[in-house]
Amino acid sequence: MTIAVGLLTFPNVQQLDLTAPYEVFASVPGARVHLLWKDLAPVTASTGLVLSPTTALADCPVLDVLCVPGGSGVNALMTDVAVLEFLRFQAGRARFVTSVCTGALLLGAAGLLKGRRATTHWMALDLLAAFGAVPEARRVVRDGALITAGGVTAGMDFGLAVVAELCGRDQAEAVQLALEYAPAPPFAAGTPGTAPPQVVAVVRDRLGASRRAREKIIATLRV
Repeated sequence: MTIAVGLLTFPNVQQLDLTAPYEVFASVPGARVHLLWKDLAPVTASTGLVLSPTTALADCPVLDVLCVPGGSGVNALMTDVAVLEFLRFQAGRARFVTSVCTGALLLGAAGLLKGRRATTHWMALDLLAAFGAVPEARRVVRDGALITAGGVTAGMDFGLAVVAELCGRDQAEAVQLALEYAPAPPFAAGTPGTAPPQVVAVVRDRLGASRRAREKIIATLRV
């Protein structure tokens, strides 16, 4: 079985939003994973990792899965006409339209979340309502052909859930075992509900500038 997956690969993408589901999808026998961007020039992720797109947007084939990762680079793309038009076009052809973390904001800017249940990073979850979405604070949310994942590490859970939809649970579990994905974090600080208040305050401050920038951009959009 051949599966075509396209991951939007843009400047200042959050690399784990992209590389976690990439690893899952690329581990499926017969899968073809495209790293999609306007051209094939290398792009630098938000934490400095250099990534090489493999397929230009204009050459993108019909996809089984269209996936939009998040990261600080999403801010610029929410008003990028070419990218938004690409997402709308591909969403009309793909079997599943998906996002990881704040990639959901880009789907929203493209008008693809209206009336749909969706999730994203906890720091941006309430912003989904501006796009007509119904926010849900969960690791993975499926609403028909729309599948969205929460923040960053949720991309692993999301990838396995999508593989199960495409290839069955046995294949998804085989990928999980091959990757030895059995998370046991050393701290219970993975959500604002479990992290100490002082840690939540630090992270809110750290991400505050990007959050404020997104609020201003969203206020100008008509979706």
